[in-house]
Amino acid sequence: MADQQNLAFKAGQAAGHAQVKKDEMMQKCQETTEQAGGLMQQTGDQIKSMAQGATDTMKNAMGMGGSNPKQ
Repeated sequence: MADQQNLAFKAGQAAGHAQVKKDEMMQKCQETTEQAGGLMQQTGDQIKSMAQGATDTMKNAMGMGGSNPKQ
């Protein structure tokens, strides 16, 4: 009977450890997801800024920009 109680105790311990590990991994996944989202937002902002700069450069080169030095 004591062996069964000991096995049950060890099984409970193992389940508890597994739950803690699962919780740690879920937290790490959540943090990584949040970091990736922030990085994607930054990258999108940089691309948008570069595209706007390229558009302005082309407009100025073609004489369509509001601050054209040729005017």
